[in-house]
Amino acid sequence: QVQVVESGGGLVQPGGSLRLSCVASGSIFRLYAMGWYRQAPGKQRELVAGITSGGSTNYVDSVKGRFTISRDNAKNTVYLQMNSLKPEDTAVYYCNARKNWGTKVDYWGQGTQVTVSS
Repeated sequence: QVQVVESGGGLVQPGGSLRLSCVASGSIFRLYAMGWYRQAPGKQRELVAGITSGGSTNYVDSVKGRFTISRDNAKNTVYLQMNSLKPEDTAVYYCNARKNWGTKVDYWGQGTQVTVSS
């Protein structure tokens, strides 16, 4: 079982920045694909950014150029640097660890609230 714990959310003004962190337990973190998802009230959960075990990244169009996902395998941690935040970025952000070989399994954190408001 992989434990996933997010941190770093909070209240920020429009145009501000936040960095989310996600720590996943286990000795094979480096093999997992990692992703940040978000869910706003009344909306479906959406993938914001993903990073493969090899370091390839992808982003939803609405955050391209503003958000950066990265990983530090030595620390079992994935980050989401969020710049130029907008009110529409307000959501609960969830970290996902995906085992995508053999029996595929998704592990989720409990979520961290990000609120962008003046």
